[in-house]
Amino acid sequence: MKICIYGAGAIGGLMAAKLAAKGETEVTVIARGPHLAAMQANGLKLISEGEESITRPRCVATAEEAGPQDYVLITLKAHSLPGVAQQMQPLLGPETTIVSAVNGIPWWYFYKLAGPYEDRRVASVDPDGALWEALHPSRVLGCIIYPAADVPEPGVINHTYGDRFSLGEPDGSRSERASRLSAALVSAGFKAPVRPKIRDEIWVKLWGNLAFNPLSALTGATLDVITGEGELRAVCRAMMLEAQAVAEALGVRFAIDVDKRIAGGAEVGAHKTSMLQDLERGRPMEIDALLGVIVELAGLVDRPAPTCRTVLALLRTRARLAGCY
Repeated sequence: MKICIYGAGAIGGLMAAKLAAKGETEVTVIARGPHLAAMQANGLKLISEGEESITRPRCVATAEEAGPQDYVLITLKAHSLPGVAQQMQPLLGPETTIVSAVNGIPWWYFYKLAGPYEDRRVASVDPDGALWEALHPSRVLGCIIYPAADVPEPGVINHTYGDRFSLGEPDGSRSERASRLSAALVSAGFKAPVRPKIRDEIWVKLWGNLAFNPLSALTGATLDVITGEGELRAVCRAMMLEAQAVAEALGVRFAIDVDKRIAGGAEVGAHKTSMLQDLERGRPMEIDALLGVIVELAGLVDRPAPTCRTVLALLRTRARLAGCY
């Protein structure tokens, strides 16, 4: 089995390291800059649960070097994907599966979603429909990321929390391609359940991110503060309830309540969200995939979202002033 990790940063590097350590798959990572150079020179170092290991997956800079794959795991930030979709084409053979491990509402969200919005494009993440055409949803297998990790220095992945990657077909079927990837991830030491309603899980993950990430970027606070300080927690809760109404109008059902989801965020502890990390490093933030899309979909299903709209306006201004938008 050939697996390519496109965008081998923190999460992609974690997946690559564990898959390569198991040795049952041919793992290729596509990265760039000092991170790529360090992996090529010294291997990929993983720090997890106090233990260090080094693996040597194949590390390249371009899709042309990697060639056609069985699975392409996309672990880029959502805003980066439109700019590289065409560059990914050499990875795609006739049967290649694209594993969408991107935060937020994905470009393929409405593919094979029965109802009035089936096959609708999501403008916030795919404004001109280019992703739909270049990375057609028929190739896509959904993936929800739960681990937390960071890149403290080039070539090094620090894994701090979690081991689950939920998988799911857009049509809810339990396909052979989903089962094969699940088995490979489980063999590498992850939990990788195949879910019949992957969109429900997309929303549960997004439910926290749409509030935790923006508020962390606006305040500089870590997750323990955002979920534990009364006023910030109240803003989180208001945003999440607005988003829940939007999701339920689209047919999503939440298996947990809002307070349990906030408690799940609190369990991660004093963690800087990815959006705060990006802001501090002067990088673009995943504003539209995590929050802009909520406002877009609220308009689609005619639900009010005043707190989300207010925080989105503040966040966009914060990003523009920092040169990150």
